[in-house]
Amino acid sequence: MSTRRGDARQRILDAAARRFYADGVAATGIDVITAEAGVAKMSLYNNFASKSALVEAYLDARHDEWLGLYRARAERATTPAERLLAVFDAYIDHADAAYEHGFRGCGLLNAAAELPRDAPGREAVRRHKEEVERILRDELAQLVDGPSADRTAEHFSFLLEGAMARAGLEGDARRLIGARRIAAEMIAAL
Repeated sequence: MSTRRGDARQRILDAAARRFYADGVAATGIDVITAEAGVAKMSLYNNFASKSALVEAYLDARHDEWLGLYRARAERATTPAERLLAVFDAYIDHADAAYEHGFRGCGLLNAAAELPRDAPGREAVRRHKEEVERILRDELAQLVDGPSADRTAEHFSFLLEGAMARAGLEGDARRLIGARRIAAEMIAAL
């Protein structure tokens, strides 16, 4: 029984991820998600207390997906500079992923833009962005002093977010590749 429930939960989450990313959170109704997942509406509510809870689960899954992309890149890196660039590479990998309706930018920020200011999902997005900046700071701390690491991590974070916004508008990874090149130049100058 728990395996079947787990399978239904994952199908719902996968369907929600596809629809939320392609169509937006507000435009995606529960009926669309359950139809795409091939489950009854009650199945959705047996696994998620509300659409809001489903959105939070989607955001957590997106965070985990990005961390997986980053960790795969970071495991191959042998220097702090390579681990810093692995963050950029993970963003590029995200943009290069095959999306049903094309790349639309950061799924986390897209969702956060639709959520009310006090929605728990916005907090999940904030935590993700803070973790990315913490990763940058930790790697930079291997290369420069603490205040410089903090400042440069913030710069890299802004560089990434700006590049991701433009990449989402343009539908491809070119801006992220450019941001990686700029970051590599900045690292070389440290």
